[in-house]
Amino acid sequence: MTSKSRLYRVSFHNQGKVYEIYARNVSHGGMPGFVEVEKLVFGEKSALVLDTSEEKLKTEFENVERFYVPLHAVIRIDEVSKAGPARITPGGDKVLPFPMHFGTGEPKV
Repeated sequence: MTSKSRLYRVSFHNQGKVYEIYARNVSHGGMPGFVEVEKLVFGEKSALVLDTSEEKLKTEFENVERFYVPLHAVIRIDEVSKAGPARITPGGDKVLPFPMHFGTGEPKV
């Protein structure tokens, strides 16, 4: 796969829900503690809409060129061969963010 055709599925927590989006570029970017996501990919618009969450995501990310997700909110990033539907699902209580320590100095005991 060439770098131009790479496609990533990014799952992350946002306001109590799990977002799953597809993007062409994902990197650590220039902001420590964040994942940079850009060049979002959405499915083709059809006459029959089965899942309105993709339409909500299209509206939410309309005119967004790039956005940053805090590392602790990222659930998973997969390189995939083709895009599926972008979606928003309930967050649930069973998935917890990975604990991270960004402080400096000695850890507190």
